[in-house]
Amino acid sequence: MTPYGAMRTHGAGTLRASDDGTAVTLAGWVDRRRDHGGVAFLDVRDRTGIVQVVADPESNAALQVAHDVRNEYVVAVHGTVRLRPSGMVNERLGTGEVEVAASRVEILAPAETPPFPIDDRVEADEITRLRHRYLDLRRTPVARALRMRSQATAVIREVMEAHGFIDVETPLLTRSTPEGARDFLVPSRMRPGAFYALPQSPQLFKQLLMVAGVERYYQIARCFRDEDFRADRQPEFTQLDLEASFIDEADIYTLVEDLLTTIWSRVLDVKLDPPFPRMPYAEAMARYGSDKPDLRFGMELCDLRDVFAGTDVGVFAGALDADGTVVGLCLPGGGQLTRKQFDGWVDFARSRGAKGLAWAVVNDDATLRSPLAKFMSDDETSALLTATGAEPGDAIFFGAGAVGATRQLMGALRLALARDHDLIADDRWEFCWITEPPVFEWNDDERRWDSVHHPFTAPTDEALETMEQTPGQTTARAYDIVLNGTEIGGGSIRINRTDVQQRVFALLGIDEQTAAERFGFLLDAFAYGAPPHGGIAFGLDRLVMLLAGEDSIRDVIAFPKTQTGADAMTGAPSSIDADQLRTLGLRTRQPR
Repeated sequence: MTPYGAMRTHGAGTLRASDDGTAVTLAGWVDRRRDHGGVAFLDVRDRTGIVQVVADPESNAALQVAHDVRNEYVVAVHGTVRLRPSGMVNERLGTGEVEVAASRVEILAPAETPPFPIDDRVEADEITRLRHRYLDLRRTPVARALRMRSQATAVIREVMEAHGFIDVETPLLTRSTPEGARDFLVPSRMRPGAFYALPQSPQLFKQLLMVAGVERYYQIARCFRDEDFRADRQPEFTQLDLEASFIDEADIYTLVEDLLTTIWSRVLDVKLDPPFPRMPYAEAMARYGSDKPDLRFGMELCDLRDVFAGTDVGVFAGALDADGTVVGLCLPGGGQLTRKQFDGWVDFARSRGAKGLAWAVVNDDATLRSPLAKFMSDDETSALLTATGAEPGDAIFFGAGAVGATRQLMGALRLALARDHDLIADDRWEFCWITEPPVFEWNDDERRWDSVHHPFTAPTDEALETMEQTPGQTTARAYDIVLNGTEIGGGSIRINRTDVQQRVFALLGIDEQTAAERFGFLLDAFAYGAPPHGGIAFGLDRLVMLLAGEDSIRDVIAFPKTQTGADAMTGAPSSIDADQLRTLGLRTRQPR
C-alpha cells in the first residue's frame, strides 16, 4: 500500500516545482472554492497540506463538476502538475510554486455547510468546536498538534527501547487505592456491590514489575482522575510512565535529558544543552516562590528579614515577630506605574488571600517614593537597594507574613508582572530539575500529615534518621522536571524495604490493618526481595502542549472533555436504563 492509499498517487501538500509535468491523482476536502469567470480554482486539502487545483474550459467536464462543489466536499482530482504563472506564486504555502491542472474532478461525498469555518482562525466558541470535534480536527493547528504528538510518542518508544526498557501494559480495572484525587469506579456485574477502580497511575503495578525482575519498564499509559478541571487537567489523560531497578537519581536525570533532547531535536529541530540545572526545592521556593520556576526571566525574590530586623515599619515588624518573613521583588522600570496600577497589584495580592501588598519607587537620588518611606530609616533604604539590586526608576514590591504563603504570593506576583510587562522570552526552552522536596505536608483541616507526592517515595538517607522527630523537615529522594514554569514530569526513588514503608505509613496515620487492606499485595511482594528502584512519569498531553505552543491540553487531545468533564460531542456522561442498573445491582437517587 502506498502512503496515500489506492485512490491517489500523491499527497496534496507534497507537490513541489520538481513535480512539474507529473500526472497525479489527489483526493481530499475542498478547503476553498473560487470562480473566476470561466475558470474555477479549488484548494484541495488532505493530511499532508493544501494545493491549488485549476479547472478551465480546456477540460470542460472537470470545470462543470468544479462549479458544483462547495467547501468541505470530498473530491478526487486527476490532472497534471504545472508551475504557477509568474507573479502568482503563493509563498505562504509549501506548494505555492505549483498548481494542478485538472482533467477530471469527481465528487466522492457532498458536505453541508460547517457550523464554523475550517481555517486557522478560531471564530467559534469552544463548546461548538468540541461538539463538532471531527470538523475542528481538520483545522491546520489542531491536525499539526496530533501529528506532533504521534511523532513525539514514536521518538519516546525509540529512545526507551535503546536504553533497554520494555513496554508492559498494566491493568485498567484494578482496586481503589486512593492517591490524592478521587477514583473513577466501575461496578462489577459478577460481584454485585463490589467495584473496580480505573487507575490514577500504574504506580503500584510498576513497582511490582521491579520485584518481578523486569528491571526496566515503560508504558504510554492511560490514567484517570475524578477531579476538578483546569486548562491543563482532564479526567482521562496519558502519561509516559517508566521505572527501573538498581538506579539512582543521576541515572534518571541522564535518561530523561537524553529523551527530551532527542524529542526536541527530532520534532522541533531544536538543540538542547544538557545537563539541565538542578535546584533543591527549598532554594526554588526562596528564589522564585514556586516549585516550578519559570527561568526565562530574572526578577528573583529577595529575603529582607535582615534588612528590616528591628524596623519601625509596623507590617514588617509584625510579620517578623510572628516568625514570618518579608520578601522583596524588584520590577525594572516599574517606577512608571501609576498609583492606580499599584493599587491594582494590591488588589491582585488581596485576591490571593493576602492582607495587602506594599510598594516603593526608587527616585533618581536613591530615596524612595512609597507610603512606607517615612517609616524606613536611611540605613534600611540603603540596605534595601543593595539587597534587591533596585536602581532609579525601578519599583519594589513587598510581601510580609508567614514564610510559605508570602513566598507563594510573591512568586505569583513575579509571574503576573513579567507577563504584564512582556518580560518572558517566548523563544527559549528553560528546563530545570527541582530536587529534594518535602516528604510530608501538614493538613490543617484534618490535623495530620499527608504525602506530598505519594507514600512510596523514599526519604533521603539523612532525613530518614530523624523522620519521626521532624516530619516537616524530612526531604524526599524525589524530583520534578520543569519547563518554562510548567511541571512536565515527576518521580522519585521508591521505598523498597517493608520496615521503612511501615514507618512512613505510621506517620501518615495509616495503621497496619489499613495498610494491609489497601496495599497488602505490594507489601507481600516486598517480603520476597524488592530491588532498589525508582522512576518518573511525564504528562504526555502537557508535554505536547508545550511542543505545539498551545495554551491548553485540550488542543492536543483528539477528543477532549470540556472544563466540566463533559463530552460535548457524544453527550457523555449520560444516564443508563433501568435494566442495566438492575443487572449491576445498582439504583440511582438524586443528590440532596
